[in-house]
Amino acid sequence: MKTYFEELKEKGYYLIAEIGVNYYDIAEKKRIALLDAAKLMIKEAKQCGINAVKFQSYKAEKLAAKLSPAYWDLKEESTTSQYELFKKYDLFGKHEYTILKKYCDELEIMFMSTPFDFEAVDYLQELVEIYKISSSDITNLPFLEYIAKKDKPIIISTGASNLDEIIKAVQVIKAYNNKPLTIMHCVLEYPTPLQHANLLKIKSLINEFPNEIIGYSDHTKPTENALVQITAYSMGASVIEKHFTLDKTLKGNDHYHAMDVNDAKKIIHNLELVKEIKGNADIYCLESEQLARENARRSIVAKCAISSGTQITREMLTFKRPGKGISPDRISDILGKFAKTDIEEDTILNEFMIE
Repeated sequence: MKTYFEELKEKGYYLIAEIGVNYYDIAEKKRIALLDAAKLMIKEAKQCGINAVKFQSYKAEKLAAKLSPAYWDLKEESTTSQYELFKKYDLFGKHEYTILKKYCDELEIMFMSTPFDFEAVDYLQELVEIYKISSSDITNLPFLEYIAKKDKPIIISTGASNLDEIIKAVQVIKAYNNKPLTIMHCVLEYPTPLQHANLLKIKSLINEFPNEIIGYSDHTKPTENALVQITAYSMGASVIEKHFTLDKTLKGNDHYHAMDVNDAKKIIHNLELVKEIKGNADIYCLESEQLARENARRSIVAKCAISSGTQITREMLTFKRPGKGISPDRISDILGKFAKTDIEEDTILNEFMIE
């Protein structure tokens, strides 16, 4: 199986399906075990061409105080306490993620999981190629240092951050880790209205961190044409992360702003299309332009009949298509020279007519 960096270099983009804990609701809907639901979502992600699946590794009591308030859309997820919500979805640990990692390897899709506590960081070390750090931990500098010391590549999201906070987080990571770093623009608003996506921040991150990989972690609701993800990619975000579900109509947690299989296929199709349109940045005449270059450009043409031996002046010349003769940019080479032969009006000049 190709690594994160091999796949990114080969494809030019990398799509991460954030399964998170959405498999809980899929399991309930389909009346199957949690592990089976998680595996089903991995399989569906693989079949539609997604590069990686990502889970969330946490225990509620290590993540949130019992009185921590909600920050999501309560019309979509009615739980008002973070602790209560996370407690519903924290059954998995090292054992379950080891099983899912093995299943991902069998299907040849990258396994990822975001750790939210030190214990999760430790057990994930054996399971992940790259650590993903949540926006919520960007100022948790002791935690960033701990992850950085694991000496693995890191992806970090920047939702709800000011620039100075991002710079400080990057400095802490770089102080202990020289592996490639991916910085993700993100808006920590669930769901993110289109007018709040602020995708121009991607360009700002590219300018601020020119030596890092820049991506986009998306919380907008899917659009018909995948416009948000494609715009992000066009602006330079080579890694796209989006929540993933098998049923966007399910209430609770992250289904309501997630992509489903059809959305993922649409995103990948459009990413491939945009990649093809972008081409490469080298400036040169394309092979496909050669015929037009020859026939649409101009040559130096005799504006009147020029007798043999006549000294050529500017008034005797004009410029017309096709560009098969002497280019107008060489007119200084022609002026003052003499006609070697009789030249009829409207003749395209060439080297053999001039001496």
